[in-house]
Amino acid sequence: MRCIQRLDQPIILTGFSALNKLLGREVYSSHMQLGGPKIMATNGVVHQTVSDDLEGVSAILKWLSYVPPYVGGPLPIMKPLDPPERPVTYLPENACDALAAICGIQDGEGRWLGGMFDRESFVETLEGWAKTVITGRAKLGGIPVGVIAVETQTVMQVIPADPGQLDSAERVVPQAGQVWFPDSATKTAQALLDFNREELPLFILANWRGFSGGQRDLFEGILQAGSTIVENLRTYKQPAFVYIPMGGELRGGAWVVVDSKINPDHIEMYAERTAKGNVLEPEGLVEIKFRPKELEDCMLRLDPELIGLNTRLKEMKKQNASISEMETIRRSMTIRMKQLMPIYTQVATRFAELHDTSARMAAKGVIGKVVDWKESRAFFYRRLRRRVAEDALAKEVKEAAGEQLSHRSALDCIKKWYLASKGTEGDGEMWNDDESFFAWKDDPKNYENYLEELKAERVSNWFSHLAESSDVKALPNGLSLLLNKMNPLKREQVIDGLRQLLG
Repeated sequence: MRCIQRLDQPIILTGFSALNKLLGREVYSSHMQLGGPKIMATNGVVHQTVSDDLEGVSAILKWLSYVPPYVGGPLPIMKPLDPPERPVTYLPENACDALAAICGIQDGEGRWLGGMFDRESFVETLEGWAKTVITGRAKLGGIPVGVIAVETQTVMQVIPADPGQLDSAERVVPQAGQVWFPDSATKTAQALLDFNREELPLFILANWRGFSGGQRDLFEGILQAGSTIVENLRTYKQPAFVYIPMGGELRGGAWVVVDSKINPDHIEMYAERTAKGNVLEPEGLVEIKFRPKELEDCMLRLDPELIGLNTRLKEMKKQNASISEMETIRRSMTIRMKQLMPIYTQVATRFAELHDTSARMAAKGVIGKVVDWKESRAFFYRRLRRRVAEDALAKEVKEAAGEQLSHRSALDCIKKWYLASKGTEGDGEMWNDDESFFAWKDDPKNYENYLEELKAERVSNWFSHLAESSDVKALPNGLSLLLNKMNPLKREQVIDGLRQLLG
C-alpha cells in the first residue's frame, strides 16, 4: 500500500521484448515505456517518486515519522517549530488555493503567508494521479494528520496512447475544479483507507460542488467510488474534522458523503464565516421554490401598480365591463410583470443565498461551529489535541471493559469520572476546560480505580457466561486454564480466595 518509485526504474509485469514477440512486431522499445513514472505515477500505483536511492530511503523514514510505532500505539507527537497558536496569514482572494491553505505560500514580496498546518510539514502523496483532489500527510502543532483538500482550478488529465494499438492516440481531458470525477473520488476513498490503517487523525478541507455524473463517469464507476468514500468514513476510527474553508462551498451529493452523521462518534464538521453550503445552488433552488407563477403571486401582493390594476380588474368583472377593457388591463399587468420579473428573480436568488451561509448551517445543527479562517489553526490544534487525548484514554477504558463497550460509552465514562473528580455533574464548562482535563488525564491515579472496577466487572461477566453454559465442564476447564497461566504467587492468592468463598 506504500509504493515509492525511482524516476529511472520501471514497475512492470512483462518485459518489453517478450511483449514484442507476442505482438509479432517491434512495438515497445524499453521497460520505462511500459512502467516508468509517466505511467505509474499518474495511475495511482505509485505514491511518491524519487531521483535516487538516498532520497528514497529518506522518503521512507519521513513517511514512518508520521505513523505510530505499532498498531494501536501512540502518535509520534513532536514539539512544533511552528507555533500552534499563530494565525493563518494566507487569505484566499477569488478561490481557495488548497496547497497554500495547507502549507502556506510566499507572496510577491517574499513574505511567508502561513497556512493551517505546520510549515514544511506537508508531504503530498499520489500527486500525479487525479489532480482535482490533493492528499498527503502534515503536522498540526507537531501532531501528524492525514489531509484531503480540493483543487479549485481546472486540470488536464492526460491519457497516454498505447503503441500496441494502431488506432490509439493520446487524449487530454479537462477536469473542472471542485468536482469529484471517478479517479479523484477513488483517490479520496483510497486516502481515507490509508490514513485509517495508519491510525492518523483526519482533516478534510471540503470545497466540492458535487460529483460529475455524465455517461462516461457512470460507466467508469463514480457511484462505486462515492459509496466507498462513505464506507471508509463510516469505519474511520480516529478523530476526523471536516472544514469548509474560506471562500469554499459544499453542495448536495458532495455533502452527503462527508456529513458528520455518517460517523458521529468520530467526525466533527465546521465551516468558515464566508463558506457556503446547501443541497442546491441558489439558482437551482429558485427554479424549484420560486417558479414564475410564485413570483407573479408575490408581485400581486407587493407591487402598488399591480395591486391597483388587479383591483380595477376585479371591479370591472363585478360590473360586467366589456371584454376589450378587461383585456387592456390584463395586457398592462403582463407588461408590468415582465418588467419586474428580473428584479424579483434577483431578490429570490439573494433570499436563497441567505440559506447558504455558515450561520444558517450552525443554526440548523449541520455544523458544530463557525470557525474564522485566521483562528482555524489554533482552534483545530486545541480540538485535535483534546480529541487525541480522549481517544487514548478511551482505548484504555475499552481494554479494561472489553470490546462490548462502544467508543461513545467509553467517552461517557471518562466524562463522568472527570466531572466526579471536580465535584460537579453535567457541567459543560468544566468539561470543555482543556488544560484542566489534560492535568487530570496525565495523573493515572485519578481514574485507575475506575479501570480496576471495569476489569473486575469484565471478569465477573466472563465467569457468569461460563456458568450459564450448558457444558458443565466449561467452568472448571476455564478456571484450570486461567490458573495455569498465572504466576505461582498470584495463583496461590486466587486459590485462597476461592477457599474462603466456598467456606
